[in-house]
Amino acid sequence: MIKKTPNPVDKHVGSRVRMRRVLIGMSQEKLGEALGITFQQIQKYEKGTNRIGASRMQQIATVMGVPVSYFFDDAPGSDVKPGGFGEAARSDYVVDFLTTTEGLQLNKSFVRIADAKVRRKIVDLVSALADQTAKAS
Repeated sequence: MIKKTPNPVDKHVGSRVRMRRVLIGMSQEKLGEALGITFQQIQKYEKGTNRIGASRMQQIATVMGVPVSYFFDDAPGSDVKPGGFGEAARSDYVVDFLTTTEGLQLNKSFVRIADAKVRRKIVDLVSALADQTAKAS
């Protein structure tokens, strides 16, 4: 039996749904309740195994407080750059990292740091550690 793989765009959109859901602190159950569907359906959307229809995408965007376009930013095969001014698109590895548990936790914790100087020192520290690790490899 051949296992069907998710369409890359469906997978990307699903990962953006998951990233936004976790960033706003919403469970799959709560999102499902708001949409009138089960959390299992939310899981399938987030994995890209089930495609999200247009009306459902609009509902999700409304519940999560973002425009529908948010879910398509940097989608595979898209020639349109975010913002429309030809900025460099974020690499897929950034989105991949932000959808991990560590990436989400790091992002949520980092934005809670009010002092800009402290945030800058953290960025400098992480950069220095990354450079040191790269040199050791």
